[in-house]
Amino acid sequence: MDLLSPLLEKKLASTLSFPPDLAATWLADGVLQLIPQESKSSTLIISAGIHGNETAPIEILLRLLAQLVQGHLSLQHNLLLILGNVPAMRESKRYIDNDLNRMFGGRYQNFPSGNETQRAVELESVIQRFFQEPAVIASTRRWHLDLHTAIRGSCHEQFALLPFQQREYAPELLQWLDGSDIDAMVFHKSEGGTFSQFTSQYFNVDSCTMEIGKVYPFGQNDLTKFSNITAALQNLITGTFSVKRQKPEIKRYRVADSIIKQDNSFRLHIPQDTKNFTALSDGFEIASQENQSWKIASPANFILFPNANVAIGLRAGLLLEQII
Repeated sequence: MDLLSPLLEKKLASTLSFPPDLAATWLADGVLQLIPQESKSSTLIISAGIHGNETAPIEILLRLLAQLVQGHLSLQHNLLLILGNVPAMRESKRYIDNDLNRMFGGRYQNFPSGNETQRAVELESVIQRFFQEPAVIASTRRWHLDLHTAIRGSCHEQFALLPFQQREYAPELLQWLDGSDIDAMVFHKSEGGTFSQFTSQYFNVDSCTMEIGKVYPFGQNDLTKFSNITAALQNLITGTFSVKRQKPEIKRYRVADSIIKQDNSFRLHIPQDTKNFTALSDGFEIASQENQSWKIASPANFILFPNANVAIGLRAGLLLEQII
């Protein structure tokens, strides 16, 4: 069942009909609420395409949606499926005006009005509306998985980022991530403007951002490379998940410092093709700008998301330390 073409042609909502045991409601373009007729004690949000060119997660989410429509997956949660930046998907762009995944928690007010600010407002409103549903209010477990792919290559091809939170990270979520056979987990030390941070901070949801591969155009993804993630999501949706890790032990990191671009003098002093999680030598100057520089100091030897081409005031990289 091909759902990508209807999505890109603005026909997705009119294409689908659902089994009678699911109450389906479109809350916005690309945002679908599914409430099982039989009451469920848990709530799940799966989002993809917050960056419109991160196509593999979008294709995976559409595949899961097709299986739900066809009755091949028995839904055991109150479910919200979110296709994030639909206009950017249709134009094969990361974003139209500005990075949507820096705007949540009201941070859209710091950006000029445009496609992404409007979508951030809409998605925040949608989440609030979803958590006012009686079935969702009554749920005792709330998860949000926000699926992405990275711009560059990575020493750990599949990894999760856990947003900063004061409360303990849910052991069940960490266990699920471990069993999904991703390679690493990264724990943030401060609040940010990401979608997963928003749901965690404002709705007490156990959330994470999952980076599951590299950016490719629609139709060029080898989805067999994501069979571990797809199977883990299918099993999660149907309530049949059990830990069956096949890879070596998962690596854990925490964010030690953020590299913030403050002016146009900013420079990254690493090659363009430097991979995420590359280990750098002590004393190496990784970035500089007028009156400021960043040098590698143990144990924060690992670089994540280096990108000099971000807007002023935004993160140009993270320095990580490995958790032993």
